[in-house]
Amino acid sequence: MKEKELIEGALRGDERASRLLFERYAPALMGVCQRYCRTQAEAEDVLQDAFIRLFEKLPKYGFQGSFAGWARRLTVNVALKTYQRKRFQMEQSGLENIAERGGSPTAYADLGEQELLALVQNLPDGYRVVFNLYAIEGYSHKEIGKMLGIQEASSRSQLLKARKVLQAEIERRQKVAI
Repeated sequence: MKEKELIEGALRGDERASRLLFERYAPALMGVCQRYCRTQAEAEDVLQDAFIRLFEKLPKYGFQGSFAGWARRLTVNVALKTYQRKRFQMEQSGLENIAERGGSPTAYADLGEQELLALVQNLPDGYRVVFNLYAIEGYSHKEIGKMLGIQEASSRSQLLKARKVLQAEIERRQKVAI
């Protein structure tokens, strides 16, 4: 079935169309969830919540623009709401005073997709969320500040700290490999 037929079927309450829509988009949206969540179980919960929300909001889609983009944005919003419910305050890792250094290009080239995902998942929550929103989703610091209820400068600071943590871990892994 084509995407439009699946969406129209889901809107009519056709369970088969809804299931096929889920099966088609779940893998890509799980990737989004994994970037925002610390564990696989948490990512699966966020994915489930995102699809519940997606089917609730489906009548508002209106076939304007890419459905995949619309579903991705909705999933990011669900992940952020989950994060905001769980956070007590932004984590501090104690790495705030690490001097920024240039990294070796070979360290980045040797990383696989799963290794990079694991590095991002291990970031403290605040760093991980800002890193994902800025570096992967393409939001500005002003937009991130509004979404998370923080100052624009805090978003910049969280991103800088996330990059430092990632860079330090990549360099550590490169030294171990040598």
